Amino acid sequence: MTSTPNDTSTSAPRRYGIAGTGGRAQMYLGALLTTHADLGTVVAFIDTNTVRMDYYDTFASDLGSTDSIAHYSADQVEQFFTESRVEVLIITSPDFTHARYIIAALERGVDVICEKPMTTDIASIEAIEAAAAESSASLVVTFNYRYSPRNSEVRRLIQDGEIGDVTSVHFEWCLDTVHGADYFRRWHRDKSNSGGLLVHKSTHHFDLVNWWIADVPASVYALGGLRFYGRDNADRRGLGERGELGRDIVGTGDPFALDLSADPKLDGLFLQGEKADGYLRDRDVFSEGITIEDNLTLAVGYSAGASMAYTLNAHSPWEGYRVAINGTRGRIELEVVERAAVAPSSATSGLGAKGKDAPLLDPSAVDDLATTESLRPHGSRIILQKHWETPVEIEIPTGAGAHGGGDAMLLDDVFRGPGIDPLHRQAGYRDGVSSIIVGIAGNLSLESHAAVNIADFGLQLTTSSQAATVSA
Repeated sequence: MTSTPNDTSTSAPRRYGIAGTGGRAQMYLGALLTTHADLGTVVAFIDTNTVRMDYYDTFASDLGSTDSIAHYSADQVEQFFTESRVEVLIITSPDFTHARYIIAALERGVDVICEKPMTTDIASIEAIEAAAAESSASLVVTFNYRYSPRNSEVRRLIQDGEIGDVTSVHFEWCLDTVHGADYFRRWHRDKSNSGGLLVHKSTHHFDLVNWWIADVPASVYALGGLRFYGRDNADRRGLGERGELGRDIVGTGDPFALDLSADPKLDGLFLQGEKADGYLRDRDVFSEGITIEDNLTLAVGYSAGASMAYTLNAHSPWEGYRVAINGTRGRIELEVVERAAVAPSSATSGLGAKGKDAPLLDPSAVDDLATTESLRPHGSRIILQKHWETPVEIEIPTGAGAHGGGDAMLLDDVFRGPGIDPLHRQAGYRDGVSSIIVGIAGNLSLESHAAVNIADFGLQLTTSSQAATVSA
């Protein structure tokens, strides 16, 4: 198996299939209909929901496509591959389904582009490893945070030796009551679907650290729990009677209300799609059935000796992250404010800061809409301070588009090939394993109240950045 896709810069257009037609599928389909149309065509969808597949047929038509896209239900995997002759599979389905689609594609020699996280548990990692060992196809896991200019700049500073050998990392991630709350409405709220935020969301962050320091995790100890969302927490805080769905409290002034009908995309994909498979996109964040945590703290040890203190809070009043990386020659500090504040009137939809008439599918992919004239202005800042020197601010290259320009660069890498990249941003499936293993080990630690030794899993952990450093 190859760990990165074939260089498509001079290849004939390829036949693409998309597994999962939720919100994230739009980025890939849109690219293959516009900016990357010369590289291939989407020929088939596979999903549990016919309404969502129909929605993307209309989306493709609106972009001028006249090609027919075949539809397959989730139990028609064999027909999907044999009839549509898919050469590359893009996976944007719920996390717990990833392994099934990855393995099916690899067994048929079909290249795979998979949204993070690659999967959610040890058994499926082992199954993917077995399929990969026998396959000639490639498997790429898409970590768009690597491509964000600020994160790339941190990688460059460390790679260039500006702070010497890394000794420790402090990483704090704040999800606000717009973005964070949304994980407690959707399928993510059930840990059997998503692996919890340690797997679904924190995978981004663990991959960044693995890539930044060119190392792999060795041990994990975790603390955490559901302390803000959920029925029990609502009762403790005296929030009173609520509906089971976000739509039930629209018009009450509750900042956690959600009106799917207020946005054409949410309405078309999910509200209209309910009749096809019964999936409810707008569960109330204080209802029963939430099995994931909203507060998490991890201590992570790395193979070369560095350590990380990591925290995630999913009900913060602001959104962003702070990272401090200490080394033998100095320290790097990165602070990112993605949204400085959320006013109750702006959060009525529960999905964005534009108000209930314009909810957003992915609040993390847009610029802060709060005022910049605040104590916490929107933006990013990197400070480098070497021993016995005054701190200096490092200029961050400007990136346009979602995730600081990361999505556009990611699409070029996965569709056109990475080319020469001294920062080694493209992630192979080994990177996918090395990132999710921290979250999986963290979940096991939460259950056992003990530290977890990652070597006990018997997995091969080698990141692309680590391999590049060793080969250099």
